[in-house]
Amino acid sequence: MIVESKPSAVAGLCEPILGTLAGSGFSKEDVFAVHLALEEAFINAVNHGNKMDPSKKVTIDYSVDLDKVEISMTDQGEGFDPGAVPDPRVGENLYKPQGRGLLLMNSYMDVVKFSERGNRVYMVRYKEKPDMMRNPSQTRN
Repeated sequence: MIVESKPSAVAGLCEPILGTLAGSGFSKEDVFAVHLALEEAFINAVNHGNKMDPSKKVTIDYSVDLDKVEISMTDQGEGFDPGAVPDPRVGENLYKPQGRGLLLMNSYMDVVKFSERGNRVYMVRYKEKPDMMRNPSQTRN
């Protein structure tokens, strides 16, 4: 889907994706996690990527299957280096607004990858976490 580059468009973007998740047996926790990551990614694309330019668009591709949801979101901006965004949990960054959206996306999705240019994010949330993704302290013997 192609969405107008304005913050108010986020609701129209989320409804079909979240509805598909709920109808595909994803838990409320999964729907919440995807909703949060989707909103953060979209607001970042509009504000930082497209610089609030109403002539630009955000393109979203998604698929939902039995075990995962995949989302790809592309803005028309110049891109950025996600590695250059400071960790908002450290030192003086605690008082700065930058980086919180990326932190939330990485916290709630199982896979978050950016294109080399930095204007596209690819995110995945699994229903069941593959063994390699489990926290060892939560794994039972």
